[in-house]
Amino acid sequence: MFRFAKTALNLSAQGARQAAWRQCHHKAGPDFHDKYGNILLVSGTLFCVAVWSYVATQTGITWNLSPVGKVTPKEWREE
Repeated sequence: MFRFAKTALNLSAQGARQAAWRQCHHKAGPDFHDKYGNILLVSGTLFCVAVWSYVATQTGITWNLSPVGKVTPKEWREE
């Protein structure tokens, strides 16, 4: 059992050294989020504001924010 544990530790140490070497020698270029993250955030915000501005001003929706005193029952009709 000791040999197995020693071998496993040796393999994991080699893997860690290889990963550290790859990370050290990796070209540090910007990824997708570094390149386009802020542009996408700003364009999404502008799109959302534009759509809601259109909906609020041009669609003719009556914005009844409080229904208190505005909702009245209809007269009962018997048929």
